[in-house]
Amino acid sequence: MVDVPALVAQAREGRPRAVARLISLVEGASPQLREVMAALAPLTGGAYVVGLTGSPGVGKSTSTSALVSAYRRAGKRVGVLAVDPSSPFSGGALLGDRVRMSEHASDPGVYIRSMATRGHLGGLAWAAPQAIRVLDAAGCDVVLVETVGVGQSEVEIASQADTSVVLLAPGMGDGIQAAKAGILEIGDVYVVNKADRDGADATARELNHMLGLGEARAPGDWRPPIVKTVAARGEGVDEVVEALEKHRAWMEEHGVLTERRVKRAAHEVETIAVTALRERIGDLHGDRRLGALAERIVAGGTDPYAAADELVAGLTGN
Repeated sequence: MVDVPALVAQAREGRPRAVARLISLVEGASPQLREVMAALAPLTGGAYVVGLTGSPGVGKSTSTSALVSAYRRAGKRVGVLAVDPSSPFSGGALLGDRVRMSEHASDPGVYIRSMATRGHLGGLAWAAPQAIRVLDAAGCDVVLVETVGVGQSEVEIASQADTSVVLLAPGMGDGIQAAKAGILEIGDVYVVNKADRDGADATARELNHMLGLGEARAPGDWRPPIVKTVAARGEGVDEVVEALEKHRAWMEEHGVLTERRVKRAAHEVETIAVTALRERIGDLHGDRRLGALAERIVAGGTDPYAAADELVAGLTGN
């Protein structure tokens, strides 16, 4: 058994091994997970969570690394969750984006963790919300969450981050995607990376046109800015940070930041509850109650919806 209070205290002191152990407890769905979350709850709420998403090859890891550098220059502690696709054999992360961020490996003010999706869709690992909570409680001022890079379906980051950054690059086919629903509708800040390539201006214009065709905005509503960068050379990164800070200030002024965090917490609670119910239902395979309901459906005595309602009522005691 782990001494959770001691581990949390060490994480608050910035000890990377303690942070790593806490996130491992989260990923492994440890029996002590509830104790960990209870200990962390009073310590959270201070971190600004920024999600970075976009199609594969747009430079998410390079951009994340450049943002880490910019925030460190400002004296902020930074946590990074780099979500990688899972191996179908081991369940572990295939890529390990920490390799691309090796320049920050020895910086005690930066914590970088690769997480495997383990089959979870939407571009994030299922344990990401709890891992964000660990980094928040550990004293990170900013938490950068870099998603897998699965294209238009990668929209879950919008429900997990305070601010969502969508990255594009010229010549990646994103110009066509700009006319479609999906990933390009979730951005609070848009970044056209690799802006030294031909077509960067055209990509920015198409994005601007897309935003103009979007939902009508009232005076004072946030209009997502478009920033051009060459992240590999650090060009335009300060402008991205400036756009992020402006969006944070706007959210605080209009009460949007608290609203988003409440929705995020509600989504997290719902996910935990549904997972618990699913596990309980999974334990019913071969159970007499499930078999009896199935027999009644086949005999025409009930329908699947009524049977499901009866099963849920039995599980929840209602």
